[in-house]
Amino acid sequence: MRILVCGAEGTVGKAAISGLAKGHEIIKAGRKSGDVHVDVNDETSVRAMYQKLGKVDAVVACTGHSYFGPVAGMTPTQFIDGLKDKVMGQVNLVLLGMDFVNDGGSFTLTSGILSRDPIRQGANAAACDGALDAFVIGAAIEMPRGLRINAISPGLLAAAAQKYDGFFPGHVPVLNERIGFAFAKSIEGAVNGQIICVD
Repeated sequence: MRILVCGAEGTVGKAAISGLAKGHEIIKAGRKSGDVHVDVNDETSVRAMYQKLGKVDAVVACTGHSYFGPVAGMTPTQFIDGLKDKVMGQVNLVLLGMDFVNDGGSFTLTSGILSRDPIRQGANAAACDGALDAFVIGAAIEMPRGLRINAISPGLLAAAAQKYDGFFPGHVPVLNERIGFAFAKSIEGAVNGQIICVD
């Protein structure tokens, strides 16, 4: 399969690719790195990327950052910025990419554990994760041409545990290999409208 991975150089992107490297053509996309450059929050940039690449069999979205900080001090702007970056960037890849994915192909988004297992200072991240999960469930029932859509919802990645030290007390880090298997299940398998949790 010809698979586009957006956010390929990030922690989740690298884990995804590790599970998909065998037998597939992987196209890496990023804002400043990869085979093709794209700003997923810019509709013009997303359209240009798809037009340049042409048809693919699967699109993987491992992009976006949500806001981490105390809810009591959070501003509406910080909250909206998190939604725009993590949620809308991934949704843009779906809404603008359907015509570029072959019949029977798939989209795989990346949400996260916080919508089901919250932490302090993670209210915006929880909202973003929940929004992505709900979008996948709602979109799956009306995807055209046999297209499928799923979300990978990983726990704290082992590769990112040091970066988030102190934020996830008691959480057992998830190995990259398990994340890779989840992406393979979404893309190579037959599931649709599923939130694939990796805790």
